[in-house]
Amino acid sequence: MELVNVIDAAVDEVLRTAAAWLGWDGRPVRFDGNAWTPHKSLRRVTDHLIDHLAEIECRLAGLDPLPDHWHGRAVTTHADFARFTETDLEEATSRLTRLAVSYRARLHGLPEATLDERPGPDTWTLREVVHHVAGVTYYARAMAGDA
Repeated sequence: MELVNVIDAAVDEVLRTAAAWLGWDGRPVRFDGNAWTPHKSLRRVTDHLIDHLAEIECRLAGLDPLPDHWHGRAVTTHADFARFTETDLEEATSRLTRLAVSYRARLHGLPEATLDERPGPDTWTLREVVHHVAGVTYYARAMAGDA
């Protein structure tokens, strides 16, 4: 699969999975040491996409990426326990597909050398970052209890 489409495929999988959460019974799914709800899963997907898109933008602009201060999956907020409705799925679809398009637009036309440059010994290449971000499907599968 072409790199510019990797995030699209991941977002498509997340949204297909999320469609099954309509009518969620309000009980969190316990998986991998955390409690998962539809809103938490989608929040983590969104946060992960935003975090690494910002990293890519900073790196391409020659700036140091901001450190990650997300609470991550260890935190389940009160808002995460809200009902999950058709409107929530529609909003998530709009949000996540726009983020996927932002990745596609940003990656489009970047030279292979730029994608494979390693700025430091402990730093991923941009190609590795994109493949890592495509792992956001974990958060959707965690809600199903089978990541």
